[in-house]
Amino acid sequence: MRNIIKVSALALSLVAAAASAQSVRIEKNMSLELANQIAAASVAACAANGYAVGVTVVDRAGTVRAVQRADNAGPHTLGASLQKAFTSASAKNTTLAMMEGAQKNPAAANLVNIPGYLLLGGGVPVKVGNEVIGAVGIGGAPGGHLDEQCAMVALDKVKDQLK
Repeated sequence: MRNIIKVSALALSLVAAAASAQSVRIEKNMSLELANQIAAASVAACAANGYAVGVTVVDRAGTVRAVQRADNAGPHTLGASLQKAFTSASAKNTTLAMMEGAQKNPAAANLVNIPGYLLLGGGVPVKVGNEVIGAVGIGGAPGGHLDEQCAMVALDKVKDQLK
């Protein structure tokens, strides 16, 4: 009987240890330096095509890490870039894909009612492998698909840091 009690106590302590180990998570996140590099590369990529844009980079929680606004970019570009970055980080998807999904699927059309969401192209998640560590949002090019292209160029420039 004592052996059964000892084995049961040991099993319970192992289960408790495993459960407590799962209560603490280790996550990758975006540094300020990386966020600034992505923002600057985004502005430069759009400027190379003649677009004056606003760029916001957020971390995995959707919190702002870096903001840049090109010379001559409209004041609305910053708000749009923030909402696109937040939407992309939150949904772990591009805002262009989300917009297209909402247009094709009436059930997804209500995504536009989520506070802070903006379903226009230009929000792109920043990933390390399959893990989303943040997002970049760009507003101001003459079309969301062009904002997204600039973001992809910027992310390509920092891809060696996303490992």
